[in-house]
This record gives sequence, structure tokens and C-alpha cells, in this order.
Amino acid sequence: MNPEKIREILKEVKDPEIPTISLVDLGIVTDIQFSKGKADIELTPTFAGCPALKIMEDLVRDRLVQEPDITEVHVVTTFDKQWSTDMITEDGHKALLQHGLSPPKRNCGNFSIETLEDTACPFCSSKDTTLNNTFGPTLCRTMHYCNNCKQAFEGFKPVAS
Repeated sequence: MNPEKIREILKEVKDPEIPTISLVDLGIVTDIQFSKGKADIELTPTFAGCPALKIMEDLVRDRLVQEPDITEVHVVTTFDKQWSTDMITEDGHKALLQHGLSPPKRNCGNFSIETLEDTACPFCSSKDTTLNNTFGPTLCRTMHYCNNCKQAFEGFKPVAS
């Protein structure tokens, strides 16, 4: 088995907080090594205080131990690499929209309050939106309101590397 095959398998593992997106498409599976039946997986969290870190490690481990070619799985969360929202794949952006979250802008560099305010509605794509709160239900989200379709929605905060 090679790392790309393992990456494909891990696309089945969904984020526990956003079940429409895989951990791979979220960009947090940052390294995969495989040798002699042993899979070493490195996860880089979106935010240091993410409450789902241990759950994500367990989900990855639980999925990989089902593979007959994998006899040992080691999953570690590390902060050696900095995660950024640019690591979210195109499929990940679609999955965020499917969940009702506005995906983050790409290559936003040092973002400001204006970047957070300039968020399109995931329901109608209108840019006529209002930032209601920079703190959403989790550290990675903001709260918005669409003046066009009258829907409240969450935006995924852009994080630059």
C-alpha cells in the first residue's frame, strides 16, 4: 500500500464538527508514511484549541486498522506545520457549502475585519451580507446574515500560513 492509497481511504473519514467534509479535504492530513505494514499519519489541526483533535485521531486510526495491508497505525497531531485555509481542497470548499458554511477566501494573506465582512452567502451567493459576530460556535467560524435571502449563516475563517 502506498501513501496515495491511504490518502484515498482517509477521504472517507469526515470531520466530526462538519460531517460533509473529509479530514483530507479539510487539509489537516499533512503527512502519510507507510512501510512494512505500518502507517504513520500526521494531522495538523485547524486551531490549537480544537475540541475534536482526539476524536479525529481516533477516527483515522479506527478507519485504517480495517485495512488488511495495515498492521499498525500511529496517528499524531503536530503543530510543526502551520495549517492554513488554503490547504482546503476544491472538494472541501464544495463540502463546506453543502454544510451551509461560506468557504474561506484563498490566498488572503493577512486578513482583517474587512476580509471577514466580505463573505458571500452559502445559500444564494449574495455578497450583500453582514458580519454579526467574529466568534461563531467554534473558533474557526464567524456569524453572518444575508440581507438578500434573509438567512443567518456561518463563515469559515480564513487562516493564512
